[in-house]
Amino acid sequence: MSGPPLSPARRAGPLVFTSGQLARGDDGQIVAGGIEAQAEQALANLIAVLAAEGCTAADVVKVTAWLTDARFGAAFNAAYRRHFGAPFPARSTVVSALLADGALIEVEAIAQRA
Repeated sequence: MSGPPLSPARRAGPLVFTSGQLARGDDGQIVAGGIEAQAEQALANLIAVLAAEGCTAADVVKVTAWLTDARFGAAFNAAYRRHFGAPFPARSTVVSALLADGALIEVEAIAQRA
C-alpha cells in the first residue's frame, strides 16, 4: 500500500475530523500558481473530503491551517472567505514547514453533522 497511513476523514459521533489537505490537483501534484492557487486548491480539496462525509462548509466548526510563510495570510484569508461564510469557523493558523515539496499550505477541519 502506498501513501501515508491515514484516512481522509473519520467520524466520531456527530463530528467529522479531516486529515490535512494539500493543494494537490487531479494529477496528484502540488498545483502551480503560488499561494493564491494553492489556497484555492487546498480548500477545494477540503470541501470535497467533507462532501464525501455528507458535510458542507457550513458544517465546519474549526479549521487549522499551516502556511509556510506568514506573508501568505492575506491570500489565504481571501480564499477562505470564498469557501466559508459567517459565522466563520474558529481557526488556528500556524507558520511551519510542510512535508510535501512545493506545498505552501495545508488545511484541516472539524465539522459537525446536523
